[in-house]
Amino acid sequence: MERNKPNARKRLLANKLRRLREDAGLTQVEAGAPLRFNKNKMSRIEMGHLPDYNGFLGLLDRYGVIVSDYDDWVRQYDRAWEKGWWHAYGLNDKGYISLEADADEVRTYQLGYVPGLLQTEAGMRATFAGARDPMSGRRLENEIAVRLRRQTRLTDEEPLKLHAIIDESVLRRPDLLPDEQCAQLEHIVERAELPNVTVQVVPTNHGSHSGRNGSFTILSYTRLQEPDIAYIEHGFGSLQFEKAKEVNAARLAFRHLADLAYDEPDSTRLIRQVIDEI
Repeated sequence: MERNKPNARKRLLANKLRRLREDAGLTQVEAGAPLRFNKNKMSRIEMGHLPDYNGFLGLLDRYGVIVSDYDDWVRQYDRAWEKGWWHAYGLNDKGYISLEADADEVRTYQLGYVPGLLQTEAGMRATFAGARDPMSGRRLENEIAVRLRRQTRLTDEEPLKLHAIIDESVLRRPDLLPDEQCAQLEHIVERAELPNVTVQVVPTNHGSHSGRNGSFTILSYTRLQEPDIAYIEHGFGSLQFEKAKEVNAARLAFRHLADLAYDEPDSTRLIRQVIDEI
C-alpha cells in the first residue's frame, strides 16, 4: 500500500468504499477479516491509502457489489492512481490542485489576494514574489504555467463554476505598477461577465466581520456525487475539512459573506471606481 499523502481522487474513492461498508452493515474489523486486513489497514484504506488491485476487488465483493458493476469501480480505481497533469511541473500544490481538478464548483473568499483563477500573469508574479519563500527561475515559471492552465477551466465546454468573494482591500493593494493593477482589475470584471463566474466585493465600510478571520475555499463535486470539501491555506501548509459539520460551517460563513458583499452589478461598479482612482 502506498504511503504518501493520498490525492483527492483516492480520498473520494475511499469515501465511497466507506459508505459501501456502512451500507453493508459491517465494521472495519468485520469487513477486513476475510481479506487479512486488520483495523489499522482498513482505517488507512478509508483515508485514501487504497489497497492493491486484488485487495480492492476483494472489498467490492465483501460489500456485495455485483460483478457486472465492477467496470465502473475499476475505472474509478485506475483514475485514482493516475498522476495529474500538474505533476509534470514538479510542484508542491499543498493538496489543492488535485481537489480543484475534479471539482464542478469553487466558492472562495479571499481576504489578502486576488483569487488565483482570476489573476493576470503580472498578478501571479507579484503574488509569488511576496511569498514567505519567494520564487524565481524555473520554479516560478512552472507555478505560473500551472495557474494559467487551471484558469482555462473557466472557459471549457463544461466550465468550472466560480463564485469569488473578495475583500475591497485586495483591490487597493499597491502590489503592481498602476497600469498592471488596472489590467488586473479589468481582468476580474471581464471574467465576471462569464455566465459561470460570480464576483462579489465586501466593502470596507462594513467594518469588522467574520471574514477577517481569513480566506477559505469550498469545493463541490456534483458530477461525482461526492460531499463538499473545505480548504484553508496558511503560511505553513494547508488544512482540508471533509466532516459534514465543519464543511457546513464553511458554507454558512460563505453565505454570510455573500450577504455582506455588494451584489454583482455594484461590485463591478466598485471595481471600475478603483480603476478610475488609479
